[in-house]
Amino acid sequence: MFALHHGAAAAAAPAVSLSLILVCATTLSLAQNITLSPATTTTNASLVSAILDPSFAGFGIEPSNLFDFAGGETANALSIGLLQNLADYSGAPPHIRLGGNTGDYALFDASYANFQVGQNPKATSQGTIPADNNVIGPAYFEVLERFPKDTPVTFGLNMAYYDSDYIDQIVRTAQAAVDGMKNVNLYSFEVGNEPDLWLQNKFRNGSWGGKTYMKEFLDRADAVYNQVLKPAGYPATFFEAQATASTIGTTFEIDMLVADGMLNATNGNKYVSLWNQHDYFYFIGVTTSPMTLDDLMDLDNTETQFLYWKQQSAIAIQDTGLPFALREMSSVGPIGMHQVSDTHGAALWTLNFFLYTATLNISSVQMHMTSNSNASAWQPIDLYGQGPHVRPLYYGHAAMAQIIGGGNATTQIGLLDTTPITDTSYTGRIRAYTAYSKGALQSVILINTKPANASSTTKGNFTFTLALGAANADTSVFLSYLTADGSDALDGTTWNGMAYADADGTATQVDDTVVSLRTSSTGDVTIPVRDSQAIVANIGHLLGTVGVLDGEGHNVGDTTTALPTCTASSAPSGTAASCVEPTGAKKKSAAVVRSVHGGGCFAAAAVVAGMALLT
Repeated sequence: MFALHHGAAAAAAPAVSLSLILVCATTLSLAQNITLSPATTTTNASLVSAILDPSFAGFGIEPSNLFDFAGGETANALSIGLLQNLADYSGAPPHIRLGGNTGDYALFDASYANFQVGQNPKATSQGTIPADNNVIGPAYFEVLERFPKDTPVTFGLNMAYYDSDYIDQIVRTAQAAVDGMKNVNLYSFEVGNEPDLWLQNKFRNGSWGGKTYMKEFLDRADAVYNQVLKPAGYPATFFEAQATASTIGTTFEIDMLVADGMLNATNGNKYVSLWNQHDYFYFIGVTTSPMTLDDLMDLDNTETQFLYWKQQSAIAIQDTGLPFALREMSSVGPIGMHQVSDTHGAALWTLNFFLYTATLNISSVQMHMTSNSNASAWQPIDLYGQGPHVRPLYYGHAAMAQIIGGGNATTQIGLLDTTPITDTSYTGRIRAYTAYSKGALQSVILINTKPANASSTTKGNFTFTLALGAANADTSVFLSYLTADGSDALDGTTWNGMAYADADGTATQVDDTVVSLRTSSTGDVTIPVRDSQAIVANIGHLLGTVGVLDGEGHNVGDTTTALPTCTASSAPSGTAASCVEPTGAKKKSAAVVRSVHGGGCFAAAAVVAGMALLT
């Protein structure tokens, strides 16, 4: 972040304006560029997703850490505020998967009253960590209820436990979940976590494999449905299958489980609602190569690493007709990596990954969080010598949520071809996506992940020329920035001019500048994107200044970006445009708005010069 001293800024304004324009002209002459022609409607797009669920971009919470994220006897204001922000932006709360390794350690005890996960002093079950090691009680669901209303929750049931009373135990926990979730929405049950690893962690032995897993899964699903779900009016297809770490080279692949009978009826009922798999871009102790922030920001690496999961998702969707969700995902597992997963570069990676997986028609993605992970979107408790705080990657979630909300429950994402790139320094660093609202082009998302450290005084840029077509000729395009001082920045990231308070997640507009470009008579506009930055170019208004509707068409509240929208259609280049307060928008008295013809770096220079003159 930066601030202009009022007196000095006014005095130096002409020099700032000239120098910025000259620097930008030089940069544009040397920088790499590409021209893209996005389809103006989904019917003409070559690759576009299905309509995204507003809860698409969610979180996984490790079960043993729920009290850290939701709070104990006192609610965790930071978690609740951050989740509510995303609900307001997208139109629905982010999907929460309450599952992970520790879900297979816990049993429910109605008499256990503590606001913490307890340890069973009489654990006797199998496993390197026994499958009855932990105890949860009614308070577990009490704190879960603090999350935003109608938060969809996939709840993990303990399948690892298989003592003689295993049916009684899993039914007891399922009943507690059904009874305990009234404010949040019990969306599905995940039965067991990463069963492909159960020989390693000694939950099972002998001939354990996909076929045995399938039988045990359906056995438990049948009991839970008939004893818990059916009496409560839930459907039989309420169970997510697999929850695997990786099915590569195992008997847990989707087509193998289907052949074994996973989708067949059991006692007249089919139980599988979707396929659920897990992945990490990098996992410490498993991935053999070293890891750097540069590796993470090379987006070609992500697509290479994810290729197998891409294939599995296609099998799920096309061959079985069921959705595929990535319920446990992260940049670095199991607990992140300082100066990699907690940087601004990770925020850019997060936004790109959500957009990329959306184009694959993956139905939902949960970024996994533990209390002690540097890859969690926020730190919920005092740890590592720091208090609770928001990490940069949360801003990637915020950007995705506003992109989804911009379509008011009709958003579809398309992928634009950004190859070839002749400047090899940008190979793997450039991505572009489209967002459609009601079938019409609404925005283009431009991502540049070429590393640029905060300490660098000269950062490059990559220039996109967008040919938006005659339908968007002589039209205002508003730019929203996901930015920071550099890719390695641990703080200072902003999205759409907003920052989020470490105390309670409250959004504050820290930069009121609005960059508005004007397309040409043929619908073209040129936009430079600085290295280690992403821009959403939204047609007609600034993203977040139009009320967001939920899936039923109801307004979810105030608009989500406290900025006016510009109504002038033809302001002279570099001059102020007249602005009005849009219906429902929060008023911000200090906003500076510039509408510029021709776009490019000159537009940004004009805006900054205007800031200097007005401050």
